[in-house]
Order: sequence, then structure tokens, then C-alpha cells
Amino acid sequence: MHQTSSRLLRMTDDDRPFTRDFKDLFSTLIVSLLPLGSHRVRLTKVDYTFLSEDAINNLGSLKFSQSNRMPDPKDPSRIVTTTTTTTFSMAKDMARSICQRFVEARFIESADGKMQPVYNMKGSVWQLTAKGVAILDRFCARNGIQQKQVAELVSLHCCSLVILEREQHSDKILSDRGTVEVIFRRFVGTESRNVKPNVAAADSDSLHDYEDGLTGVKMASERRVNGKVYKDTFTGKACADWLIDCCTIVDKREAIEIASLFVEFELIETVVQDRSFMLQNPGCHLFQPTKYSVYQISQRGKDVINGTSSRGRPSESEAGTGSQRNGVVRDSNTQRLEKILNDPALRLLFRENLRETHCEENLSFYKDVNDFVQSCKAAIRQAESAPSNNSMDIIKEIMAQAYGIYNAFLAPGSPCELNIDHQLRNNLATRMTKAVGQENGMIETLQEVTSLFETAQNAVFKLMASDSVPKFLRNAKYEQQLQNFNLDGSSRGVERSLSRSNRK
Repeated sequence: MHQTSSRLLRMTDDDRPFTRDFKDLFSTLIVSLLPLGSHRVRLTKVDYTFLSEDAINNLGSLKFSQSNRMPDPKDPSRIVTTTTTTTFSMAKDMARSICQRFVEARFIESADGKMQPVYNMKGSVWQLTAKGVAILDRFCARNGIQQKQVAELVSLHCCSLVILEREQHSDKILSDRGTVEVIFRRFVGTESRNVKPNVAAADSDSLHDYEDGLTGVKMASERRVNGKVYKDTFTGKACADWLIDCCTIVDKREAIEIASLFVEFELIETVVQDRSFMLQNPGCHLFQPTKYSVYQISQRGKDVINGTSSRGRPSESEAGTGSQRNGVVRDSNTQRLEKILNDPALRLLFRENLRETHCEENLSFYKDVNDFVQSCKAAIRQAESAPSNNSMDIIKEIMAQAYGIYNAFLAPGSPCELNIDHQLRNNLATRMTKAVGQENGMIETLQEVTSLFETAQNAVFKLMASDSVPKFLRNAKYEQQLQNFNLDGSSRGVERSLSRSNRK
């Protein structure tokens, strides 16, 4: 079974590539460049590097295949291979433009240790940033790519990124107050503030200030402004740099948007505005990402960090706790999980905890199936109401997505194989290994696949509710932050529930 998908980079309304496509394109490019060699920069050889022209040439025609081999459920002596192939292609000017975006997203940097803002057509030597390595590592883990160099890069550059969720159709970052406060806590520093002894040290440019993803924004212990001394201040540039380096932000405009919300939600306050930048960019009245603008943590920001601030307005999707789930007993942990899944800020923390306990694939699958089902049902409605070559092309694209999810999470031996019922796995294998015949049969196939995916999703929901939620609530790392979320009405209720979980 072979599904082919020729990808065009989807663009947002503000002319930015969709983040998932953009990250997949970057990772596919780096995989195509492996093994990365050593290149001379001045008098030194730098390992794990590549040349500008090599990346541009490879972007001209990229192909990525994801395969899974398994016994035929009907005939174990026969091996069936399901393969999904994704192809990217572009002209050299477009390839250079994409590489420039990789630089701006802080996926790659100049290998000479200096800030190089422009990606040249040829001659320059580049290396992956810690953020770029993290993006590549997640891609390889999901797609079962085992490359020695990737493991070596991860061991050299370990970065804990803040994984920000996005709206499926617009690709906008989910930025409710709760999520912004979670980002803000990481921004200040997970353990302590990153306070420098003087202004020069705080405002200096360095490629590796936030390489671990856990270090907070650089602050000056004291800064004199108009005769007044301010403590623990930072520049707009330092703020924007941290957001781009430590989050899955891929565009400076997104960093400005999040930092502006820091100001709007009264987490930070302005000490000095960059009026020149404001004149040139009228939309940046709350926050300016320059070295001339200065900010400090507000009293409310300190309260949020110390856990003494009550949570602001609820998240956009927090009002309801989700619909009744088929076959799931609505115990307290089920209700808590529904609340977690409906709240972007809680999902962000929950995902982080799942990553630490090596079962992030459960949430990734759950959300991927949600997105897939929405896209699938919309495509089927369009194909049935107005059949055309274009609508069937979309159906084929959705089918390729189905095989991508299957090969990543559900196929026997898949890289992120889920713990699901044996019979359900067999049913999925039987359905997915059936050759798709005529195009008019593809819609029926998709409907069957969707039903099976939803059954698997329900099983994963039960697993997360019974196993992952109690672990999440018991993790001392999140105890203070979870106090701001009314997960079950009272802390005593949490204790009773956890004690029951411990007895099981």
C-alpha cells in the first residue's frame, strides 16, 4: 500500500508557512543532509555543519518516505508494507527564502559563533541550534528515523522547548491568559532568575544564552533610567530572543504578540519605550522588541511566579468540560482529563509531564486524530456535495494523512506505538492493508478508518485518565501552578481521588 502526498507549503493569512509544515520541511531537509560533515570556519573545523548551497540544492527536490512492514492479518506468511511518501519541491530563490526563515526561527545559525542574520546563496557554513536539534529529534522520534548523528546532536544540545499549540485552520498560537502565564513562568526561569551583575552583561548578544530552554531571560540586577534605579530589568530584544529560542515560535511577529500579552495581562511593565520603533510600527505600542526598550516584572507577575495570584479569565475553551465519551465511565480522573484537554494551558503542562514520563505520544495521537477527523469529515462533505477532481485530490491527501497517523502510532512496531487492545490493532491492520481500489471506494474506506481511529482515540483517553492524570497531579513540579486550575472543585477531593488511585 503506497500513499503519495505532494506538499505545497500552506501559508497563513499573514504570509507565513504553517508551522507544522515548516518544521517538517526543516527536519526533512536536515535528514537529507545527513551525515553532516566537518567544515573549516577560519582556522577551525566545525563538526555537524553544512554549506548554504547544499541545503538550497536539496530543497529543490525533497522526498520523505515513512514505511511499515507487517504480516498480513489474513495471511501471516505474507508481508505487507504500507508507505507514505511526502515530496517537497521549490526553485532556488524560494529555497533560499525558506532557509532565511530557518535562520529567523532560530533553527540554524552560523557556525562561526557570530550572529549572521542573512542566509547567503553559497559559501556560508551553518549548524543546528539547540532548538533546531529539538525540532529534528521530535520529527525523527515520530517517524521512526534512527540516525546516529541525531542522537549525537541531542546529547550535545539538549533543549527543553515550550511546545505551543496552534489553531488548526489559522495556525495562530493559542494565547489565552492561562497559557500565557505558563509561558511567563518559564520565561522568568524554572528555578531562579537569570540576573546579571550589570547592564552590559544583561544586554550582550550571544547565540547560546538560552541553549537549555530552561534558563530565564537575562536581567540586569540594577539599571539606572532617568536618574531612577530599577531592579531586574530586561530589554525588549532579550525578551523576544528568549521567546524565539525557547518556544516553538517561528516568526518574530509571534514573539511580539506573546510579549505584548505579557504587558496586556500585567505580567511585565514598561520602564522605557522605544518611540522610534513605535513610529515605524504603529501596532507595537505595548511592546517593542529592541535593545532600547526596557521592561521589568510587575507585581502581578511576581504574584503569578510565587503562586499568590488567582487565575485570570478562563481559557477560551474552558467553559465546557466536553461531551459524554462513549464507553468511558465519568469518574473524577475522566472529568479532570476532559478539563485538561479543553484547556490550552493545562494541556501544555500535561504534555510536558507526559514527555517526562515518556508517553507524550498518547496526547499527540489524541490531538492528531481530532484534527484528522475534522479535516476528513469536511473533505467527505465537499466530495459528496460537489464531486470534482480537486475534491478527490483532497480525499487522497486525507488518506495519506491517515496512513501517516497509522504508521506513526498504530502499526505494529511503529515508532510511537500505542498501547491499545490487540483486537483493535488487528482490525486497524486489516483495514489499512486493504488496497484502495476505485476512487469512489476511497470515501467509504476513509469513513471506516475514521471510525477505527476514534475507537483507538477512546482507548487512549481511558489510558491517560487512569494512568497519566494521577501522575500529573502528584508531580510536585506542577503543584503550585495547578492550584490556579479548579480541576475538581476542592483540594480535599484531589487527595481522596489520589488515595483511591494508590490503592488500585
